[in-house]
Amino acid sequence: MKVLVTGGAGFIGSHIVDALLDSHYEVVVVDNLVTGHIKNIHPSVRFYQLDVRRDLDDLFGKEKPDYVIHQAGQVSVSQSLIDPLYDCEENIIGTLSILQACVRHHVKKMVFASTAAIYGNPVYLPVDEGHPLHPISFYGLTKWHAEKCIQLFSEAHQLDYTILRYANVYGPRQDARGEAGAIAIFIEKVIKGERPVLFGDGKQTRDFVYVKDVARANVAALTNGNQEILNVGTGQESSLEEVIGQLGEISGKNIQPILSPERAGDIRSSVLNNERLQLKLNRFPFYSLKDGLVETVKFYEQEFLTGLRG
Repeated sequence: MKVLVTGGAGFIGSHIVDALLDSHYEVVVVDNLVTGHIKNIHPSVRFYQLDVRRDLDDLFGKEKPDYVIHQAGQVSVSQSLIDPLYDCEENIIGTLSILQACVRHHVKKMVFASTAAIYGNPVYLPVDEGHPLHPISFYGLTKWHAEKCIQLFSEAHQLDYTILRYANVYGPRQDARGEAGAIAIFIEKVIKGERPVLFGDGKQTRDFVYVKDVARANVAALTNGNQEILNVGTGQESSLEEVIGQLGEISGKNIQPILSPERAGDIRSSVLNNERLQLKLNRFPFYSLKDGLVETVKFYEQEFLTGLRG
């Protein structure tokens, strides 16, 4: 079976590619390399440097994928507020382009990367899939619209789908310069002997889910969870203060973060209910926060040493 992964050179997409190869799928990657990196592309996959907003009929006609995992998109909340038109083009127009190609070329199923940002400020915790949707950024809004486009295509053309709403994903290959990479930013600071910055009192909570678990969920969704919307999170709340403490234990350093004023618009607490995910995708254990951090720290330490040698 052949799977086309859009955004397969990116942080999450490249881990999905690895998980697919481990499960013996044939993989094709499409990425425009705006945020993805050539070094993330596995040497055994066929790679096309293309923008998903363009006509993809030639590519789909040539490769004839059985499944599509659609990871490509604009993922920065702050950037979406600065340039909502670009956000709309990447997350809505890009998704429509993929959907049309899927229908024309008889793709069996699309798995879509959505986000917990569509929920906005939680009304209750943990947030389940029935929680009211009230996005407070154009990023969350465009992902919500993309979800509705997928559902309409499914009704009109019998295209199967699974929509996965990600919590706060972290792990190796995450860009420490990106807004969404809080853990990557913390680790980079610690490795360089610098003090990480905490906005607010550090007691804000998030559901930090390890990227390999997200990748496994995507692979499982190819053959499970048909026409479902599923939260991808651990169901565990962790504070930023706790993350800093665990990084201190792992690195053996006494980390004293710099406290800065809380940023306007930041959500105070967030955690996703993952019971439906476990039911529909066949229950599997998640990495603990500590185990995921250990692997992530090792990756960035190696990257830092490689950079010094280079």
